Amino acid sequence: MKKILFTGCGTAIATPFTKDGVNFEVFKQLLEDQLKGHVDAIIVCGTTGEASTMTEQEKKDTIAFAVKTVAGRVPVIAGTGGNNTASSIAMTKWAESIGVDGVLLVTPYYNKTTQAGLIAHYTTIANATSLPIILYNVPSRTGLNITPETCLALSKIENIVAIKEASGNLSQVAQIAALCKDNLTIYSGNDDQVLPILSLGGLGVISVLSNILPKDTHQMVASYFEGNTKEATHLQLATLPLINSLFCEVNPIPVKAALNMLGYDFGVPRLPLVELSKAGKERLQKEMKEYGLLS
Repeated sequence: MKKILFTGCGTAIATPFTKDGVNFEVFKQLLEDQLKGHVDAIIVCGTTGEASTMTEQEKKDTIAFAVKTVAGRVPVIAGTGGNNTASSIAMTKWAESIGVDGVLLVTPYYNKTTQAGLIAHYTTIANATSLPIILYNVPSRTGLNITPETCLALSKIENIVAIKEASGNLSQVAQIAALCKDNLTIYSGNDDQVLPILSLGGLGVISVLSNILPKDTHQMVASYFEGNTKEATHLQLATLPLINSLFCEVNPIPVKAALNMLGYDFGVPRLPLVELSKAGKERLQKEMKEYGLLS
């Protein structure tokens, strides 16, 4: 059986910025609050962390800070993927050297590639590291889908252990589960599809929601595996209006606004992302109040 990096809720953690760089004081505060909320893993420098607008040094500093702060309490998984295979290898090797527990590798974007190219890309990176690898399939952002057949081919590589499935296509997720079985752990990449993916054999979620709701997001998955599907379903449905408000504009615009509303000094997203619109703020604030996050 392949290594399982985590079961439960992994937070795709947001990155707080000042005009000069990463705000590590606030980042530490959020990391500690995530651990108090019993999240099962931290995913740093992914989409929600705005890695695409960070310099290489900022990414390295942020990943290293997360590893040092978390200090083995839960796995730290670093986003080291990109559309340049050589650069992804270099970042992955560096991440391995400073003690991350695994890496998240998004599919190449813009230049994209074919399914054969995907297999070559991921195989080449896997051969350059001993770290467990999570594939990241998010075609709405990259314009490229990892097909179930490609998942099957990649699942035969020892250290390709999981996939973050954010295609939104539950039929595809079912096909991946049927083909790959225990050779590829499936994590939901969409907060509104956690329970459906768990029912297909998934082991958890890599979550945006848990940035602001760690305990309940963790409990959603924990309840399912404890056999309390009624409670798990209740949490999935009860959080749905809040989840929808967190995606009313491009992620992570709303979640950064939500973190600011909760009292974290998270600053604003980096261009080309902009602050949440007035209408978006009103919607988000309403749902946060209704859920009891704001008074």
